[in-house]
Amino acid sequence: MINFDVEREKIIYDDWLDLFIDEIINCDTPIIDLGCGSGNDTKYLIEKGKKVISCDISEINIKNIIKNFPEIERTECFDMTKGLPFPENFTDIIIADLSLHYFSEETTYKILKDIKRVLKPSGLLIFRVNSVKDINHGAGEGFEIEKHFYQTEIDRTKRFFDENDILRFFKDWDIIYMHEETMFRYEYPKELWKCAVKNNKIK
Repeated sequence: MINFDVEREKIIYDDWLDLFIDEIINCDTPIIDLGCGSGNDTKYLIEKGKKVISCDISEINIKNIIKNFPEIERTECFDMTKGLPFPENFTDIIIADLSLHYFSEETTYKILKDIKRVLKPSGLLIFRVNSVKDINHGAGEGFEIEKHFYQTEIDRTKRFFDENDILRFFKDWDIIYMHEETMFRYEYPKELWKCAVKNNKIK
């Protein structure tokens, strides 16, 4: 787990959410930032005038979110493998930026099922996950527990996705956008998948 203690003015976001700006602007419910870290996407959403619920497993990260963004709608500190602390049909948009690729296949499906529960019908999950091409950030390194899922350290696991993985994990969703691209936020370029999937559950 990485803890981020960064001042607000030093928190930098990239433009990955711009593609979905119409859906974001038109969202009337609080947007959940799932695995918010230092608050890159939280900052983006606040600057767009949106109500945000920042969520992370790290208490330090949540304390820093509260410090840097006193206008925040709400924060939640929890382990997403144990369920999301929100009622059914709670929101229209959940954002998960580089926070869904740490889990076994069984646990990943469990988390996605709970995200679907929290999303309203036709709600969006907008996310980025590691690509199998992400060699600058550990792709193919460590002990392979499952296909594309590695034990990288004693207490750390990481999953990398190819196109078939995206299609498999999200077969019960409507995939509206899926693209492999490069992010330049870090010291070295990062290869990832940027996706948006729609909740196709019926009311």
